[in-house]
Amino acid sequence: MRIATWNVNSLNARTERVDEWLDYACPDVLLLQETKMSDEQFPHDHYSRQGYESVHCGEGRWNGVAILSRVGIEDPLMGFADGEDADPEARIISGTCGGVRVSSVYVPNGRAVDHDHYQYKLRWLSRLRKHLDMSCDPDGWVLVGGDYNICPDDRDVWDPANPAPRTHVTPKERAALAKLVDWGLVDVFRTFYEDEGLYSWWDYREGAFHKKMGLRIDLLMASQALVERATFCLVDRTARKGTKPSDHAPVYVDIDC
Repeated sequence: MRIATWNVNSLNARTERVDEWLDYACPDVLLLQETKMSDEQFPHDHYSRQGYESVHCGEGRWNGVAILSRVGIEDPLMGFADGEDADPEARIISGTCGGVRVSSVYVPNGRAVDHDHYQYKLRWLSRLRKHLDMSCDPDGWVLVGGDYNICPDDRDVWDPANPAPRTHVTPKERAALAKLVDWGLVDVFRTFYEDEGLYSWWDYREGAFHKKMGLRIDLLMASQALVERATFCLVDRTARKGTKPSDHAPVYVDIDC
């Protein structure tokens, strides 16, 4: 089974690119982020004609997450399962696809270290850990994929020596990610590749993609039981090329299950 994650940075703007990628990459499950559309606008029928069931959690112009699956979607859940008040932003959706409990997550950006949104980001990540505690089994088949807006370590940043205060690389963000690892999630990509300079996001400006000025922030975090069945993993940089690409590349893993 092939499970992929992709921040498409507006599904309306990227429909043709997503269709093209579904056709050649043939994922069984695709986790989408930043659909930037309401639930009423989401093109369920369009993907049904391509053989995919779909669920979506959206709010309109911003955020939005979805799951496409051709191996079924059982027990869909919009939002956290932590028992707290609903998050006002559409950033997490879950479902069971082919026996794997998957979540598509769009972690808040944080904006700036001294911004209120940075504190919201840390609270959101804490809620994600509680969500796992209350709804998932670390010994089962679990995968939480999406745009984490965190570089796990300095290999995942094109300019790690930059001293300027900035989000995505702070100790608090990495500590929050480490709590997900403590729960039992593993960064699947790093079980296949140890090199630096392997990114999933590049700014549209200043020719960042061609200059290899990127970040690896799109992660597939999976339980050990699932990682043991993983046979291949890739950041598909080809999808970042061409006409009207997203600023993110899709990331996928092949799992023998």
